[in-house]
Amino acid sequence: MKPAYCAFDCTFSWLLRLLALAALLAVGVAQAQTAGDYAAITQLLRAGKPGEALTQIEQRLAANPRDPQLRFLRGVAQSDAGRAEDAIASFTQLTQDYPELPEPYNNLAVLYAQQNQLDKARIALEMAVRNNPSYATAHENLGDIYARLAQQSYAKAMQLDPNNTTVKPKLALLRELFQRPASTTRSSASAVRK
Repeated sequence: MKPAYCAFDCTFSWLLRLLALAALLAVGVAQAQTAGDYAAITQLLRAGKPGEALTQIEQRLAANPRDPQLRFLRGVAQSDAGRAEDAIASFTQLTQDYPELPEPYNNLAVLYAQQNQLDKARIALEMAVRNNPSYATAHENLGDIYARLAQQSYAKAMQLDPNNTTVKPKLALLRELFQRPASTTRSSASAVRK
């Protein structure tokens, strides 16, 4: 026979296990809902509907204002909507709050490059690569920035010394490189990792 307290303890223990299981299921459902939200927002962005995406993002950020994934997607949507300054502010804030994430640095660099702020773009990409040395897109973009900086330097050298015969072929190669459609700086439209 079991002591009398076992009936209460066993029921209480069973109740605690049931509550713990319910909590785990609730977390799983919340995570699944959040993943679904990210997917729905990403679909809107891919469909070229940044305004609708921003509406959904702002609604979700009201409930979870520190969510780095939603904040990243907000920057992407702002950029896609032509709101470059807002996107720069969003990505900059993300780099301050989550300095370990490379994607916001990459997208910040893309915006800077579009504004011909190549030194700022270079610094942002160097941070992205430092944070994730295997981030291929950031390495490619950094190479593009270095090439654009080289092009500026060669152009300045030609301006200062038009008779310099070694600069002209280098400058021509870089001009040809940038006339090809494949050599554009790419942003990370995918969501950040948590």
